[in-house]
Amino acid sequence: MARILDRAPEFKLRAVRGRGEPVEVSLSGLAGRWGVLLFYPRDFTTVCPTEVLELSKRMPELRALGAEAIGISVDDLDTHRRWIEEKLGDVAFPLAADPDRAVSRAYGALLEREGVAARATFVVDPEGVVQYAAFHNLRVGRSISEIVRVLEALETGEKAPAEWRPGAPTLGR
Repeated sequence: MARILDRAPEFKLRAVRGRGEPVEVSLSGLAGRWGVLLFYPRDFTTVCPTEVLELSKRMPELRALGAEAIGISVDDLDTHRRWIEEKLGDVAFPLAADPDRAVSRAYGALLEREGVAARATFVVDPEGVVQYAAFHNLRVGRSISEIVRVLEALETGEKAPAEWRPGAPTLGR
């Protein structure tokens, strides 16, 4: 299970990006950059596309912060490809297939009884250490704005108070 300040579990998964182009993604492939791992329950659901599309739209902001994102669900590669073709359109980050649930389980994101990944977010620093983790109810989409805010706060290297925004004072080290 991935915990704050622990080394993030390594993984290597097949994924699709853009309009369904196949790629391979891994934690080590993010080395030197911030990684945002977005676990989600399933393709072709109601809430998941709202998160994927919003994150895709906001990827320029994340990349400006030196971050890359990977979406991970228990669906297979063909299902991801169909979802992109039929519903999502071009996606600015890879959607990784975890049908054996090994990566979801390693991160503590697998809801065993339901057989799907939780709506979980992990922010991993450029050295591969988990700096942020959040879990949401399956019915409630996460805030991409909060992920961006957390990245901005972490990058200051200082303590950030509640509701901190860029340009506001931090609390020092």
